Amino acid sequence: MGKTKAKNRTFKQFLEDKDIEVSLKKYFVDAMGGMAQGLFASLLVGTILSTLAKYLGMIDNGFVKVVADFIAQAGSLASAATGAAIGVGIAASLKAPMLVMACAAGVGFFANSYPGDPYAAGPLGVFIAVIFAVEFGKMVSKETKVDILVTPLVTIGVGLLVTFLTGPGIAVAMNWIGTFINNATQLHPFAMGIVISVVVGIILTLPISSAAICASIGIAGIAGGAALAGCCAQMVGFAVASYRDNKWGGVVSQGLGTSMLQMPNIVIHPQIWIPATLAAAITGPLATMVFKLECNGVSAGMGTCGLVGPIGCFSAMSESGTLSPMAWIGMAVVCIIAPAVLSFIFSELMRKMGLIKNGYMKLQS
Repeated sequence: MGKTKAKNRTFKQFLEDKDIEVSLKKYFVDAMGGMAQGLFASLLVGTILSTLAKYLGMIDNGFVKVVADFIAQAGSLASAATGAAIGVGIAASLKAPMLVMACAAGVGFFANSYPGDPYAAGPLGVFIAVIFAVEFGKMVSKETKVDILVTPLVTIGVGLLVTFLTGPGIAVAMNWIGTFINNATQLHPFAMGIVISVVVGIILTLPISSAAICASIGIAGIAGGAALAGCCAQMVGFAVASYRDNKWGGVVSQGLGTSMLQMPNIVIHPQIWIPATLAAAITGPLATMVFKLECNGVSAGMGTCGLVGPIGCFSAMSESGTLSPMAWIGMAVVCIIAPAVLSFIFSELMRKMGLIKNGYMKLQS
């Protein structure tokens, strides 16, 4: 069936025709997933390139230095495009028309840095502004004969207005939350190490973007190290605990991909979440108190996905001058060895108790 005729449409039918669905899943799962994709394609890649350029630049070779300068420029530009990339990612997740999606890039670019020094709204500011901009843009898209003018004016206008109204408050709130978490972790590394590791790890496995949340609050230092520990515990933990059901394919898809693949199984058998979560509760304090691992922003919420988390940890500790042989050992232990061993032990104990059975963690093909 085609679209309902305009003159007979109710408002509900109008929203359906425009593919506008006001729901928690649409905005806090789909849109946040698009936000994470935008972060990965810009800020995260930019950080990796900048780190690579830094170490290439230490090689005493003219050609290598030229290459390093080029990579550094690429990294800087990728990071500068963060707001625009997030805007496009969110717009794509909301199935925006091409013109609306293009406008979302502009809204995202502005919202990411507004209101400016000393604080900026950042990714969360982009998230809120772009959602409003895209949904209003979709409402007017192709509804007039001058769509090429109306759609950009509405999409960008709504986005800028929402940014103007919410940006300053978001900037202050996110800075306060990030400062509180980072300072609290410094003062209480054991307790906060457990809390941050467990909570961020759980968020990573849920259909919510832990990377986007870590970037929004500006998590850094050893608090970021605890977040990294929790994410790695979930990914590596599920990869090892589910080996019987998924073999090496499951190890790769979860250990280097995402533990989110287990969500359908968790809904049916929630107890399978216990081994990885207990592992996170142990590796968090290991990261904060023993190895004092550091990680910043989006990298802290990526875990072992493409090894982005450990790379981000390496980059953060290089910049702070705390990278040492002990830190290298810590990255190996906290990110891979400890979560693998702990999750295996906990899952085997639960199997002996009959709480976990073969097939409970089988990934859907």
